[in-house]
Amino acid sequence: MNLTIETAKGPQVLNVTGAERLSDLLRRKHFPLNTRCGQRGLCDGCIIELLTGSLTNMATGETVTGTGQALRGCEYRLAHDGPVTVRIPARSLLAYEPQVVSEFKTNVPRAHDPLWQQVAVPANGVAGIQRRRPVRVTPNLPVDAIATLEYRDDHWLVTSVSATPEAQPLGVAVDIGTTTVALLICDLRDGKVLGGAANFNRQMHLGDDVLTRINLCSTDPTQLKHLQDLIVEETLKPLLNEALSKAGATLAQVRCMTVAANTTMLHLFAGVDPSSMGLAPFTATFLEHRLAAIPGWSFIIHLLPSAAAYVGADLTAGAFATGLVYDEGPALLVDVGTNGEIILKRGNNLSGCATAAGPAFEGAGMTNGVRATAGAIAHIKLNPNPFSVALEKIGQGMPIGLCGTAYVDFLAEGRATGFLNERGRFENAFTEQTMPWKDYGRALRVATGSGKTDIVVTEMDIAGLMQAKAAIAAGILTLLERAGLKPAQIKKLYLAGGFGLHLDRENAIACGLLPGFVPEQIEVVGNTSLAGAYLALLDCGALDEIARAAKKMDVVELNLDAGFEDRYIEQLSLP
Repeated sequence: MNLTIETAKGPQVLNVTGAERLSDLLRRKHFPLNTRCGQRGLCDGCIIELLTGSLTNMATGETVTGTGQALRGCEYRLAHDGPVTVRIPARSLLAYEPQVVSEFKTNVPRAHDPLWQQVAVPANGVAGIQRRRPVRVTPNLPVDAIATLEYRDDHWLVTSVSATPEAQPLGVAVDIGTTTVALLICDLRDGKVLGGAANFNRQMHLGDDVLTRINLCSTDPTQLKHLQDLIVEETLKPLLNEALSKAGATLAQVRCMTVAANTTMLHLFAGVDPSSMGLAPFTATFLEHRLAAIPGWSFIIHLLPSAAAYVGADLTAGAFATGLVYDEGPALLVDVGTNGEIILKRGNNLSGCATAAGPAFEGAGMTNGVRATAGAIAHIKLNPNPFSVALEKIGQGMPIGLCGTAYVDFLAEGRATGFLNERGRFENAFTEQTMPWKDYGRALRVATGSGKTDIVVTEMDIAGLMQAKAAIAAGILTLLERAGLKPAQIKKLYLAGGFGLHLDRENAIACGLLPGFVPEQIEVVGNTSLAGAYLALLDCGALDEIARAAKKMDVVELNLDAGFEDRYIEQLSLP
């Protein structure tokens, strides 16, 4: 049977057989769909348009004939009665290029004391080395030789001795996000960054959030190895090869790697079952600094320490890299990613929490939501009189959808112009600018996308966004309340992550995402997870400090806090 695929790059005819799910078939044929909910039919990430031919619903057996209607690719298979033509909108393809943040700001100095290093052996052998660091093994080292030292948590090992130092030993710093992965190649001799690479986390097509991936492991044990392969074999190894190529180096030169990630991603990377984090009391198998080994890689991998199941090494690394752990405060670190994660520093006390905001600010569950990528609408400006919509888009070409920063703008602009009421509904005075949407609510068309399809914001979208921003706001206010603080008393709010890097700070405050703050309090710090991994790679003292911060942190379980639900409900409105 012939299946014709129409994309922005033109049509392509595939010869296919079988009755498998359309999204699975397309993945095998190198057209992976954006199955953000793990193919559970809960989102519109894998929407395709059936132009000609027939598809059959996997659950009901109902056959649909093509007239241009939009269908979820995870819910249908090919029928058995002739050729089929489908159009795949750009936003439904997993293959679009991500805007991954590899930039970061570090607010702490670092020593040059990398986790792998070579030192000249002094006249008194290992005793001379031990004066500076705790070396556990004490072989008889020849004078004038070069000893290779590797850091193993709280001590060093002499792992080899040679006549001359290596020409260019390399280290790798990695940030594994739920959505994106970024890495840097560094010269371990001087810390110079030689190259980098970034891409989507290939686990994405099995679900947008960590809970979906945890549930996969708990219901089907074979999924653990599959998820590990997706991050190691299909994401990290290609990225490392790409970065090495840019640096003009080879894998044989790599001597160690540091990995910062949330606790679930660290478990999946190491091949450790994360199922225990899916049910109360949400316990992780490991939180401490851990050494890992990956087949095909001969170097040591350091997994940075986490504080709790949902306050991971990405946050502890960020707390160090921003200088928050040394800040007298009061100060906050807020990372609005797939989850909302927050750390408060006051005096010598650190407290942290994670709030289940969901991936709404990455476009998941939104009618025309996309991640930040070429073609995504990044910012929106509403002009009330006469009414018009001004857009700012990433890259060239037709818009493909709206990313999280645009949705934040929409909430703030909508409320400021009177277009939205405090409940997030369209005001009647603007009815002419909106249109009925399916069987519920209304929608505003903000642009015409590729294929002449409308890009809209619906009242259902707004409701989802308000729930997400309310969860983050309530998490911030809960930490402040427990410390007896008000937003105005915070001296610095470090806003981390790619979302924060491009967020309009005034609109984030105006819509209630960062309630009660002013722009002057906010410092944008970029990918602090990668920053922490970079610092730990090149300074073993940084790794110790991250571990210390993780152990001393008071982790607040928001579901057990008596006032969290009330604060969440209070934030379910626009200021």
